[in-house]
Amino acid sequence: MIAAIQPTTTWYLLLSAALFAIGVVGVMVRRNPLVLFMCIELMLNAVNLSFVAFAKKMGDVGGESTVFFVMVVAAAEVVVGLGIVVAILRHKPNATTDDLSELKG
Repeated sequence: MIAAIQPTTTWYLLLSAALFAIGVVGVMVRRNPLVLFMCIELMLNAVNLSFVAFAKKMGDVGGESTVFFVMVVAAAEVVVGLGIVVAILRHKPNATTDDLSELKG
């Protein structure tokens, strides 16, 4: 019988670093505001994964509680930001992030 391989904290941290790098590349390369929001959320979730991995390794619940608050703030950010972006994209369907700079008063 084949023994199951248990993932270690290092595996989770490597996965977190890879997800964060994908998010950074997406933010740097893409110009669509919706894709930027998805990439920022990917980076936040990568950090959340590292918090949970360290919390499990240390045996402390501080990491999990931090992740809870980060997810609450990210959800509020998505609600407000996505509402603004969708309203702009309805008015101007091909808007890019450069067009969003017009919102500065």
